[in-house]
Order: sequence, then structure tokens, then C-alpha cells
Amino acid sequence: MSKKSYAVLGLGKFGRSIVEELSRADVDILAVDNDEDKVHKISEFVTYAIKADVRDADTINSLGLSNMDAVVVAMTGDLDASVMGTILAKEAGVPFVIAKAQDEIHTKILLKVGADKVIVPEKASGIRIARSLISGNFIDIIELSNRVRMVEIPIKKEWIGKTLRELNLRQKKSINVIGIRRDSEVEVNLDPEVPLAENISLLVIVDKYDISKLS
Repeated sequence: MSKKSYAVLGLGKFGRSIVEELSRADVDILAVDNDEDKVHKISEFVTYAIKADVRDADTINSLGLSNMDAVVVAMTGDLDASVMGTILAKEAGVPFVIAKAQDEIHTKILLKVGADKVIVPEKASGIRIARSLISGNFIDIIELSNRVRMVEIPIKKEWIGKTLRELNLRQKKSINVIGIRRDSEVEVNLDPEVPLAENISLLVIVDKYDISKLS
């Protein structure tokens, strides 16, 4: 299986924290910023470190974003840069683009131009975002201890219509389902005999060494 590849556009505190956490995994990382000093300092952690202006379409298109599994647009100081970075990543065919926003209006704009997920840093740290990317296509992941993680995952197609008792996830995958999110509501008193519906996500507790079983 080939290595996963990620790009981080913007190397401020948030972007750098994502890069440093990603560097702990066996993945390829492209880091981009228009500040040469930031690019130099991050170079030891990444596969490629490039000085470039994210607003320069020709330059960004030359970086091979189409080969990335995910791109993180990590700047907020310049609205034009975050919007352009998001647009160019999606136009390149990147399947999953995470963009950093500074407020609700910024969030709405980034979602409108194609971001798959928008993060307000006060609500989610760069380390958590990096771990989510490394671990799989999870909605969120929270470290409860050195070994234990709480993960929110979208329901798998093969689980729809089956009950928790039928799936027997604790026995088969070593994970414990503790709740279901439907829209913005979370249910924790689960009936193991009720079939799981579409368009829900599951809140599960899992050992970090078993987290790959969720992918």
C-alpha cells in the first residue's frame, strides 16, 4: 500500500502543529508558506517544504495537489489566501480539504467554495486534526488517555439496517459504541436491538492500537 500524502498550506502555529503531528506517522507531507523562515524551520519534518503564495494559482497548481489524499488550508489572516487555497485544492481533485476559519462568516464562505470540513482552532487543535487524518476518515478524535481514544465515525454502508447486537463490534473490532449522533443531537441510551439508520455517526471508544480497524 502506498504512503498517504498530505499538504499543509500555511505554517503558522496551527499549521505547524499539524505538520509536526503528521510527521510522526509514515506519510508524505508537503508544507507551503510564503514566509521563507517558516518554510526553512519546518523542512526537517516534511517531505517537501515550498515557499509560495497560495493566491498564485499557477504556482499552487504546479505543486501536485492532485496527488494528495487531503489538504489542510491552515491560514486565516488573509481571507483571499484561505479561499484561494481551498478552491485550488478542490479544483485539483483533492478528495478531502480541511480549512481553518476565524469566525462564523469565514466558515460559511469556506464551505461555499468547497471545503469538506472547516475548523475553528479554538474548538479543535491541530494535533487532533492531524490524528484524524492519520487514523482515517473520521469526523473527530479525542485522546482520553495515552491509550484510549473517543472517535466519531460516519456509519459504514454495510452497517446500515443492522443492530448493534448483530454487528457485535466489541467482539469483532474491539470497539465500544457509546452513542449515536443524528443531526446535532447525541443519543447515549442505545437499544442494541434497533437497526442503525442512514445519516448518523457513531461515537466509539477504542484503544489506539485498534483504531485502524475503524477505517
